[in-house]
Parts: sequence; C-alpha cells; structure tokens
Amino acid sequence: MSKSDSRTVAAKIVQALQRHEVTVVFGQSLPSALILAAESNGIRQLAYRQENAGGAMADGFSRVSGKVGVVTAQNGPAATLLVPPLSEALKASTPIVALVQEVERTQVDKNAFQELDHFALFKSCTKWIRTLSAADRVDDYIDAAFIAATSGRPGPAVLLLPADLLKEPCTDRGDPRLKNYGRWPLDRVRPAAKELRQAAASIAAAKSPVVLCGGGAASSQASKAIQRLQELAHLPVFTTFMGKGAAVETHPLSCGVLGALVGPRSLGRHSRALLDEADLVLLIGTRTNQNGTDSWRLIPRGAHLIHIDMDPQEIGRNYEADRLVGDASETVSALCDELAPLDLALRAAARAPLEARIKGFWQSFEADRQEVRSADRTPIRPERVMASLQSILDMDGIVVADASYSSMWILGQLRSHSSHQQFIAPRGLAGLGWGLPLAIGAKTAAPARKVIAVVGDGGFAHSWAELETLVRHEIAITVVVLNNGVLGFQKDAETVKFGAYTSACHFAAVDHAAIARACGCAAERVTRPVELAAAFHRAASSTKPYLIEVITDPNAYPPLSLFAALPEADSAIA
Repeated sequence: MSKSDSRTVAAKIVQALQRHEVTVVFGQSLPSALILAAESNGIRQLAYRQENAGGAMADGFSRVSGKVGVVTAQNGPAATLLVPPLSEALKASTPIVALVQEVERTQVDKNAFQELDHFALFKSCTKWIRTLSAADRVDDYIDAAFIAATSGRPGPAVLLLPADLLKEPCTDRGDPRLKNYGRWPLDRVRPAAKELRQAAASIAAAKSPVVLCGGGAASSQASKAIQRLQELAHLPVFTTFMGKGAAVETHPLSCGVLGALVGPRSLGRHSRALLDEADLVLLIGTRTNQNGTDSWRLIPRGAHLIHIDMDPQEIGRNYEADRLVGDASETVSALCDELAPLDLALRAAARAPLEARIKGFWQSFEADRQEVRSADRTPIRPERVMASLQSILDMDGIVVADASYSSMWILGQLRSHSSHQQFIAPRGLAGLGWGLPLAIGAKTAAPARKVIAVVGDGGFAHSWAELETLVRHEIAITVVVLNNGVLGFQKDAETVKFGAYTSACHFAAVDHAAIARACGCAAERVTRPVELAAAFHRAASSTKPYLIEVITDPNAYPPLSLFAALPEADSAIA
C-alpha cells in the first residue's frame, strides 16, 4: 500500500473526517485516492462485499455509536446500490454521510465510463446532495454534509467527489474550521416554555393518559428521561416496533411493544385495551406510520393528543395534536421539569391498580404463549428459539434483526431488562437482507458489547457474501438463521388476501451452516429444541463469528393483526 500525498484534496478530506471523529469508513477501495489517504492517516476501511450492505453497515454503526456512519462508493452501478440503505436511513432518521466518486470534471456529459446522474439517483433518498466544486472548499462541503446528516431530523447526506479533483493539490486558506459535527443529534432543541407548561397541565389533569414511543425516542437516547416521566407522572408506556428499547420493559408501568402485534398469543391483544381507554396520548418520536398504529386503528378517537417530534411535519401528518417540536430526550426532560411542581395526586392514586393491571397483561401473555415457547416438536417454533435467546442476552447486549418475521420475533418475544440493551431492526423501509450488515456496523461501533443478529433464510440470502466480511475483519457476532424454507410474510399475506400464494414463496433446501463454514465462520445446525441451549451457550462463549442455523416451523408466524384469521392462530400446538 503506497503512501498518499498529504497535500491533496483527498488528504484534506481525511483531515476533515478526523475532525468529525471518523475512525472507520465502510468502503471497497473507491474512491481510491480517498481510501489510500484514509488508510495512510489512521482511518480504518471496513471493506464490504456489496454497496447495499456497506450502507446498512454505516446505518448500524450510527445507531449504536451516536456518531455518523460514513460509507464510500464508486460512481454508476455501485452508487445505485446505495439507494436502498440510504432510503432506510432516511425513513429511520439515521445520519449517514456517503462519499461517492464522480467522473472527472472534463468528462461530464460525454458518456464517460459509468457516468450517471447521481443527483437524480439520490434525490428521493437523501436530505442533502452536493458535488465538491473546488480544492479550497473541502472543509465547507464536508462540514455541510455532516451538519445536514445530524441536524434537525437526522438522515443521509451524499457528497460527490470528482475523481480528478481528489488528486489536486490543496492549499491552506488560512481560516481553518475547528468544529466537530460528527455526533448526533447535533442540536438538542426543545419547545417553548409555554407549550411545555400547557402539555404538563393536560397530562396532570387527564384521567387515563398513556405514552406511545417511536423510533425517535430510542434513537435520541431518551430512555432515562422516559423512565423519569414514568416515575414522576405515573404514566404507562407503550412502544412501536422501532421504539423498542426506549422504555425498560420490566418497569411496572411498561406495556411493551404494540403496533400491529395484537393478534393471538401477543402481549398487545391484552394491553391494547389500556390504549383504547386513554383520554390523552403522548406521542414521542413516532411517525404514526402504518405498522406503529396497526394501520391507524390504535390511536383512540376523541383522545387528546400531544406529539413530541424533531420533525415539524410529522406532527399532524395523520392525527391533529398539540405540537411539541423538539428532540425527544431534551423535550421529555423539560416536560418533567414542568410536571414536577404540579399536583399529580390523581395520577399517583391510580398507580397501584394500573401497575397490577399491566402485570396482568404480561401474565396473560406468558400464559398464552407458554405452549409455543416450550414446545418440543420439530420443526422448532420460533418462540422457542426466542426463549433460548432471551436467556443469554447481556444487560448491554445488542440484538439486530432483518426485516419481515425476524424483526417481529425479536420485537414481540424478547423483553428488555435494561436501558443499555438495544434492539435494532430495519423498520424504516423494511427491506430484506439488512440484518447481517446492520449487525456488522453495530459491532464495529461497540466491539466490547455482545451483538446477535437474527435473520430469516429468505433475507439472509441477500447478504451471504458478508459472511466473508465477518471472517476477514474478525467481527465476533452471533448470527441466528431462522430457516423455515419459505418467504414467510409473503406466503401468509398472500394467503390472507387471496386464499393462495405464488410459487416464489418456497425455496430449495439450503445448508446455511455449510455456507458459513465455507467462508471460515464457525457454524452449526440445530434441528431439535433440546439442542438450542447448548448451541446458544457455545455461540455466546465464542470470541469469533458464530452462526447457528435453526430449522423452524414454516407454519409459524408472528401475532400480527393481519393474520388473526388464519386457522393456525388459535389452534392448539400438537
């Protein structure tokens, strides 16, 4: 590896990245001038196999580290593969800076090799896109990209880098930039005092208020503030799918995940009654999207709504509400300050029976799912897998899932016991194949924490190649493959909607453990429930990548409301 020229634009970009605390970039050698300069100056390149996965790695890194994930890519076809992960980051409000090579400036609009209109490509999936225009504008544009990614509602930013410009000499303008914009959220804004006082008064006066936390509450590190709100104002707290982790689920006022998980054998089947009866709903960091509201059926009509969100346009999108525009952590803390001197006797008097009722929800849930969590039949029930997984979770562990059923199992079956635990799922856009690369990014951000990825066989096939990335970079995560041989959600959704499903829903038999071993990753296949505990113990004890493939029941599905009418939902387990 040759030493790069420290006086070039590429080297100047690296200096700016280091000022923003960037220590790793997810790349694949390109733009070569930039990567050579990065590696020569102490920034690690974590080389992915495909750009789609590289973008997801940057996403996972951002969600865990609190810093901005940086991904690089070649122009043309490589850049097109960044669209899916950047779209997820935009919907999930995750800051990413993508540095994409552009053709040389003298070759623009001449059909240069892999030339593409990158502005048109990235317009719908980013907050900000620019082209670095001159050698003396490096700091200006790098700072602008990081500010765009981390300010307001966080999201992805793209900076295009002409290949010839990267090799040009870069002279010092004499006005160096010194600020660090690499952590997020950049601005911890809060609403006006008058708005906070009004919201606090409404909460204190309500007879049956509840809280519903979305992904903005989890990503804003608002867990401590939410727990203070629970204790101070005696409020029950639900979370959406993406909000899991915002509230510790063993707290006596925590009602767990709701959203569309309200079918048979779900916690939500019991707990949703509490939301139905609410006269006030405090929404924190939620887009009030389809999954988070069970197709907009969960929020009770006539309830007084108060909505906290960093994005002003999300408040009022689907429900009229009192507006509290601000960062979730900062705003909830400020709201607690306003609540503290108020008379909360009404809330305090209701707490004991409320806690008893919530405890009853959890007990009913445990009773409903007991037979599937302890079932000894084969193929193995996913709930039984989750029971074994629960037993090895560290108090600061990170569980990452792919989209579709994988995320439904971890969000609905695992229970958080600590504010330090994290549950990550690509629910912003919910594309398949991102579980493994998200976990790679998460582990890169927190190498000392245990990271477990739960993926289905359908989604895992999108990212098999990154097993080699795991081994090459010695990234010690545990990958759990739930192999049921079908595209589960597709099969079941088509069955509900059409009474039949297409031929694409069934796969040929695949030995995922063998694929992992071929890449140099330790792996085993579990076919009987009795084998689960030992397999998870071996994986948890390993200091290297480890894959567990579990042969699971193709007829099992999460308790989504959409599937409540399917015949297996209420049947006994044989």
